Amino acid sequence: MAQSDAVIIDTMIRESKARYVGRCACPDDLAKNGARCGKRSAYSKPGGARPLCYAKDVSQEMISAYRKARR
Repeated sequence: MAQSDAVIIDTMIRESKARYVGRCACPDDLAKNGARCGKRSAYSKPGGARPLCYAKDVSQEMISAYRKARR
């Protein structure tokens, strides 16, 4: 049975964040001191790592590629 887009998006975001080395992949992550990472996150900084943090970051093409790779 095929997974819904929402399930795939959630999986892709979790996998992306898991691959990031460090605590602040996304703005909503928590820093070592317990505060939200916000603009200190890799997501918010230009250049470098670009983790998937939000559903809007996952394109329909990425979802299609995910499905194709898991056939």
